[in-house]
Order: sequence, then structure tokens, then C-alpha cells
Amino acid sequence: MKFLLKLQIFNSIWTPKSPCRFFSKHCRGFAPQNISGNESLSLYKELPEHFNFANDILDKWSQMEKNGERASSIPALWWVGDQGNEVRWGFEELGFLSRKAANVLSDACGLKKEDRVIVILPRIPEWWLITVGCMRTGIIYIPATTQLTANDILYRLQASKAKCIITNDILAPAVDSVVSKCQFLKTRLMVSEGSRDGWLDFKELLKAARGDHDTVKTKSQEAMTIYFTSGTTGYPKMVEHSHRSFGIGMTSTGRLWFDLNPSDILWGLSDPGWVKFAYGSLFSTWIHGACIFTHSMLQFEATTVLNCLSRFPITSFCGTPTAYRMLVQHDLTSYKFKSLKHCLSGGEPLNPEVMERWKSKTGIDIYEGYGQTETVRLHSITHLSLILTQANEESCQIHMVLICAVFKGMKIKPGAMGKAAPPYDVQIIDENANILPPGKEGDIAIRIKPTRPFCLFSHYMDDPEKTAASERGDFYITGDRGFVDEDGYFWFVGRADDIILSSGYRIGPFEVENALIEHPAVTEAAVVSSPDPIRGEVVKAFVILSPDFASHDPEKLTKELQEHVKKVTAPYKYPRKVEFVQQLPRTISGKIRRKELRNKEWGRT
Repeated sequence: MKFLLKLQIFNSIWTPKSPCRFFSKHCRGFAPQNISGNESLSLYKELPEHFNFANDILDKWSQMEKNGERASSIPALWWVGDQGNEVRWGFEELGFLSRKAANVLSDACGLKKEDRVIVILPRIPEWWLITVGCMRTGIIYIPATTQLTANDILYRLQASKAKCIITNDILAPAVDSVVSKCQFLKTRLMVSEGSRDGWLDFKELLKAARGDHDTVKTKSQEAMTIYFTSGTTGYPKMVEHSHRSFGIGMTSTGRLWFDLNPSDILWGLSDPGWVKFAYGSLFSTWIHGACIFTHSMLQFEATTVLNCLSRFPITSFCGTPTAYRMLVQHDLTSYKFKSLKHCLSGGEPLNPEVMERWKSKTGIDIYEGYGQTETVRLHSITHLSLILTQANEESCQIHMVLICAVFKGMKIKPGAMGKAAPPYDVQIIDENANILPPGKEGDIAIRIKPTRPFCLFSHYMDDPEKTAASERGDFYITGDRGFVDEDGYFWFVGRADDIILSSGYRIGPFEVENALIEHPAVTEAAVVSSPDPIRGEVVKAFVILSPDFASHDPEKLTKELQEHVKKVTAPYKYPRKVEFVQQLPRTISGKIRRKELRNKEWGRT
């Protein structure tokens, strides 16, 4: 733990009134401009050889709480159930229970360091215990959404070679239906009030587990977690992140985007299976000693959200643009958000009119952020005034995951992502990795040579070709298109791939097309995004029917195909729009031109 106090970024958190010596020495990079070369290299000198989030961050806050240096009245985790029941754990209790969870994983499950575990759980307190328990044991955890079907689970078990899967009684039957095909799976652990043959009972094991546990020593660059991407040209790929990329890299996300301190209570609406959940409901929040608030609702309910914001002392709220679109349809003036001071949105662009309606009714701005599974990055359309106005209190070691931002004093350009922030050297490049001049559209890229930013993902697991394809010359290709203007502001143009962003979910067309083709009525299908006033965009399928189904009622057949997709893959992926066509546009080589279909949907030529 002593080395962390030498890292100015953590020293500033635990001793917030310390002078900002590092700021004056190294924060020239916070001027709104790109950095590169030797200046960028100097930002990585203090990264520790060993690091473990549970031991080096959570246990530190636990000790401060015990010493009275952090208010025990504010929990570390505040969970509210559907029936109004609550769980409130401080960092001390979180530490004790997570050590017991670590012993369950090591002793009862027989898992050891570097083993892989898939965790498919809703927003329940045990999710945090198990995740932190994995960190303490060095077990690599793989989060997944509870919306997965048996086929989705099978693919992830086979691809990850996970030795254990942890889920609830609802998904246990789906796991059992495919377990015979998973040769690496040794243990099934269920979090439920009941029991099931072939499954270990987590709650009972937790009660009996020892409360003492020595956290294993982990190197900061060793793998800590794996996320599956959405899948664009094939099935989802595994993205590996290290202990430091999340555990250290998200420090600035919490301070600069979430604007957190130990007295704050943050509520993020993301699903535990998505990387955004790691932003707001785990690392960024607890790094700063703040409270994670969460509600058990399985589906978004606007009235539940508004009532919670009114009833509980939530200071920061992070939701998807779809959530805000639904919230502003209600009479916001009938609710009083007495504690709310900071609102954030991510996952897809937010309509300006929704932002205006929200602010007019609540008086609070919505700060947008943009990230992806691979980069733990944010393009933030925010005023990061705290960097300058609180310079005398905050040390600014550049362990940044922020790529672009609008800093205080900069001109605000609606729609712009802002200017590049360290440690990322962001450029617009062409197909030959040449840096393009202002105004010229190209690929948004991050320089990775001679030094790869530590908060960038390590690699695509078991897929060296995919990893190599994400690099071009000295750059990592984000997969997004954009341009930079004469003033150094970056502007987003669109996605280079075919990923669909709907209600905050990233949906790859490949799995939806495969699901459709499994139906006997479908000869071929192409899936693209289509505009939607509520969800931003939705999945639309262009379908070529087999001759036997050509005369069927289109409306009935559409509903049949939609229900079919819901059963074959995760329900959120089903096509909300279906159009039956005679042929699909193709390239000379025979590949489907999804871009042409997408442009048709969005009215582009």
C-alpha cells in the first residue's frame, strides 16, 4: 500500500488538501492540446509493478472509515429492492464480506489465480461481493448480462474456457441445458434463496466461510477482467483488461467526469454485464470513496427512477439517452430532487432538445461521455472546470481515460467532443496511417507507439488477427470516423463498423442475422440501424423470404420472426423493424452492402 501514497493521483484522493506539486510540474498537458513523444512517456513513470484494487484501494478506504477519516454514515454500497428493502454496507463490512466471498471461490469452488469465471447476475449485493472476491484471489471475472440465452451462454463458456459460472436460479436451467458441451466448466455456483442439483449454494457457503483472507499479490499489468464485445463481423470477441487499466485508469473518470468525492452518492443505470457498469458502479466510484447506489429493477421504470431520485440523497445520476428521453415525458416539476447536482449520459448521443427539457425542469445540465469496451475511454462533452479551479487541492498525475474534453475557458461548440487530453495522443488518420489535416474526415485513432497507453485494453483474447486488425502503423483504430477542426476540436461523424446502438446497448448485426436465418422462412437477412425517436436507433432487418413463405401475411410473419429472435438470442437484440425484400445490395465480391441499407434508413445518399 505504501507505493500508492507515492502515486500523486491516489495521494490527492486520500489527502485532498495536499499541495498540487505534481500539477505545476506535469499538468501542462491539461492545456487543450495534443501531447506526444517524450512528454507522453513521462506520464507513466510512477505506475506500480504490483497493484490490486481490493487490497490497495478498498482496504485503504476501509481503514480510513475505521479511523474516522471517512464518514461511516455514507455507505460504500446502498442497494434498494423492489419491495423497498435495503442493504447498506460500509467499506469495512464490504471488506469483511468480500474476504468471505474470496474464500468461497478458493475453497468451496476450488478456483485459483488466473482461472476464469463467468458472472451472470442482476443488480444484487452479491454481485459486488463476488467481483471483489475475484480480485482478492486473482481470479479473472467475466461479467455478462442476464438477458443472454442458452446459446449465448454456451458460446461464452466455450470461448472463455471458464472453469466456473455464477448465476441465479432463473438462468441456471439455461446453463444446465448446455453444460454437457462445456468441457472446461467444473463448477456451477448459484446465488438464490433455494437450491438446485449440481449447483453450489453461494449464500450458504458465504455464511460458513472464514472471514480472514490474504489478498494474492497481482502485477498491475496482469489480467483482471474480460468483457465480450458486441460482435460486428462475427461473434463477440473477448477484451482483456488489467488490474491497472481499470483500477488506476478510471481514477480520472471518477474525478473529472463523475466529479466525485467521498460524500457523493452515484446511481448508474447500466447493466452489470456492460463495461459502463464498471465506470459508474464499481471502479470510478470506489476509487474516490463515494457511495454506489443501485436499485434491483430488472427493467427501466421511469416512475421508479424519479421516485428514487426524490426519496434518496443521490447526488450524481448516470443514465442512457433513452432513459432521459423517457424521463422527460413525465411531469418533472412534480418531483423534487433535493440532493441531485450532477447528471451524466453515455452509450449513444443525446438529443439537444432532451438536454434542454431536462435542464429547464431540473436546473441541471447533462454531461455526455463516450467510451467503448476496448479503450476504457471517454470522449466527454463537459466543462472540466475542476481541473483548473481546484488545482490547489487536486493532484493531477495523468492516469487518464479521458480522450477529449471541453475545458473551462474553452469555447463550447455544440456537438464537438472537445480537444484531446493526455495520456492519449488522438489523431485523424487515413487508410495508410497518415495524419490528416483539419477538416478532413478519417479514422479516429490513438497513438500506441512507442508507448501503449496503460488504460487501453491489452488485446483480444485468443484472437491475434482481430488485435492486429485494430492497429494501423503507430495507431490503435477506434472504429469511429471523425475530423478535427482548425481549433483542435474533434467531431464525431459515425461508426466505421456496423454496430447498432439502441437504448445504450451495442448490438452486432451478425448474431441477429444468424438468428433470423435459423427460421425456415428466411433465406437471407441483413441487419442495420434505423432511426427511432425514443431509442435513438433500433435494429432493422431486411429479409429475403424462402419461396414457401412468400405468400404469408407480412404482419404475422414479422411478429413470428421477432419472437423467434428473442428466443434464439438476447431479447434486446430482436429487430423492431422488418422489411421483406427481393434482393440485397452487394459489393463486387458478393458481400452485403450494409452501409447502403443504413444510409437508406437514415435518409443519406
